[in-house]
This record gives sequence, C-alpha cells and structure tokens, in this order.
Amino acid sequence: MSIDRQFWKKKKILVTGHEGFLGSWLTKTLIGLQANITGVDKVLNRRYSILNGQRNGFKAVKGNINNKTFVEGLICQFKPQIIFHLAAEAIVDDSLKNPVKTFRTNIHGTWNVLEVLRGKRFVEAVVVASSDKAYGEHENLPYTEQTALNGKHPYDVSKSCADLLAQTYHYTYGMPVCITRCGNIYGPGDYHFSRIVPDVIRHALNEKKIQIRSDGKYTRDYIYVEDIVLGYLILAQKMKKLNLAGEAFNFSDEKPMTVLELYSKIIKQVKSKTVKPEILNHAKNEIRNQYLSTKKSRTILNWRARYSLEEGLNKTIHWYRSNRVTTRN
Repeated sequence: MSIDRQFWKKKKILVTGHEGFLGSWLTKTLIGLQANITGVDKVLNRRYSILNGQRNGFKAVKGNINNKTFVEGLICQFKPQIIFHLAAEAIVDDSLKNPVKTFRTNIHGTWNVLEVLRGKRFVEAVVVASSDKAYGEHENLPYTEQTALNGKHPYDVSKSCADLLAQTYHYTYGMPVCITRCGNIYGPGDYHFSRIVPDVIRHALNEKKIQIRSDGKYTRDYIYVEDIVLGYLILAQKMKKLNLAGEAFNFSDEKPMTVLELYSKIIKQVKSKTVKPEILNHAKNEIRNQYLSTKKSRTILNWRARYSLEEGLNKTIHWYRSNRVTTRN
C-alpha cells in the first residue's frame, strides 16, 4: 500500500471542492507529490482549512459546478488526466433544511462534470465521492459494495443518485470512473462544527457541556482523513492497471461505535473535566446503525486504515488546539 510518486509527478489533476475538508487534504497531498493541480470551489481562501492560505503549487479557480458552461470551459482548457470530484453539499442538517440546494449540487453538479468529461480522450481516471449514506438503511451490517443503494432522506438520496450517475457513465459510455463510499471522516481542518468530532473537541477544550442531538446510541464507523486520502490516491493510481472502472470501494476503519462511546474517547484524549453530555434525543430522518466492510478495498487495493482512532484523535485535537479554532462561536 504505497503511493507511486513518479505516477503523480506533473500529472494534470482536477479537484472539485478543493477548499472542503477532504478536498483540502487531497490537494495538499498532491502538492507534495508535485502534481499539476487545478482546484475549483465556489469559495476560495476558507479561513479554517488545512491549506491555511497556501496557494503555491496549484491553481485555484472560483466557480460553481452547477454552471455547465463554466465546467466545460475549465475542463476543455485544462484537460485534466485525473479528476477527483468531491464538490458537494456535505452537511446532513443543511440538506434537511434546503433539499433543493443539495439536489442541485450533488446530483445536477455531478452530471455536469460527468457529461463534460464524456468522450474526452485525455481523461485517464475519474473518482467520484459518494458516501456510506448512499446505501440508506439496511438490517444486514456491515454494508458491502453489493448492498443496494437505498437512500430515503435528502442527503442520502443525493448521494445515491450521484453514485448511480457515475455508474451510468461507465456502463453506457465507457468512462473510466470509480466511486468511493466512506465512513464518517474526521481530522484536522474540519470546520463544520455540526459534525460530532470537531463539535465535541471544541466543547471539551473550552470545558463546556455538549449537546447530543440523538439518544447517543446511533452507531457509525469513523476514519481518519489521511487514510481516506491514501485510498483515493491508490484507487486512481490502480484504476487502469487493475481494470477497476465502474467499481465502488468502501473505506472505513471497520470499528463501529456509538456516539456516546466516541464522546467518551474524545473527552479522555482532551483530558477534559466535562463528563456528561446533554442528551437531546431530537434527531430525526437519520440512519440509526450504519457501518462498512472494507474487505474489497483491502483485497484489491491493498488498502487499510493506518491510524487507530486514538492516534487520529490525538492529531486532530492537537490541530484544533494549536490553531485556536475552538474559540470560534
């Protein structure tokens, strides 16, 4: 499980959503690999980002993937060899409040990118970010890549649709595209405090009681962001060589836990005096138990999570503490 630095050197890469949590990590890693990178995002120079204002080593373009004319101009001018399509509305609560905005970006934006790429001979590999939420809710756990896509709520449905669109463009038009479905990603640079890991860390570092929207017993698996970046790179690197186009791959640490178990681990790592959270039990329209099998990724890609939860949390807590992100309201 290693990155072929020669493969990436000077390779023309397009990252949609490069300012986002995962997108910024992927971009930063590609800079280190000396790739020729263009990033596109509707917001540039986000304050809370692992890029931290870094603009050397890649070209940043402001634009919206919902605008097909913009996407077409960008791709035809840059002619990327590898495309990582990460741009999306990524917050479940926001999707519940504004489903149309989520559908426009996650579905319409995805077909814009895929349609513009269709038939372009310079394209070697496309990696489309789906989600474990694309599976929806099933009784049989963990989910494998053969589990049906069965999203029911706005965010989940948007990811199910984007996932199916990527499959369509491979099976109908022969596009070299693969799909990633990841567990809950955490790590430095996540500025969305509606997510459990950064929210608990922020409250713990400030010695403030946290409110948990659910009953605390919802089960998920959590995966450190650098492990996901490695998965994306290995997948793109091996797509042609192993004839993987059209395939989906799960990425997870395969160690599911409840929200309260995760909360306790973070409190212990921070060494916070805060003990008990306030359980609101208000969560609605969310999947109760969801976690993934990564047997396919381990077998075919030789990928596996390198960071334990304790190691990942330690690096994450250190970043929030060092960058004083937790002082934000």
